Amino acid sequence: MGALKPWHIAVLVVVLILLFGAKRLPDAARSLGRSLRIIKAETKSLQDDDRDLAEKADAQAGYQPLPPHAGQQAPYTGQPQQAPYQQPVVDPVHRGRDN
Repeated sequence: MGALKPWHIAVLVVVLILLFGAKRLPDAARSLGRSLRIIKAETKSLQDDDRDLAEKADAQAGYQPLPPHAGQQAPYTGQPQQAPYQQPVVDPVHRGRDN
């Protein structure tokens, strides 16, 4: 039970020929093969993309910016840089409330 016998395959082929016709079966098999090739290529490209992203993440994890040399600006840190002799900017609205 469960094993395919040669007559099972013969009955299946006869049923397929009766359902679809002898002319449409090769076209259906050809289009099925094309679809499987497309699916295989797409899954391979998705795996390659994931691998490329992982490699880029590993490369960026070890990234450390170089220290600035004389005459060059320091890298942008997200905070505004002020010279030590400048006073901080005060909002005039808050300044008026203090008086």
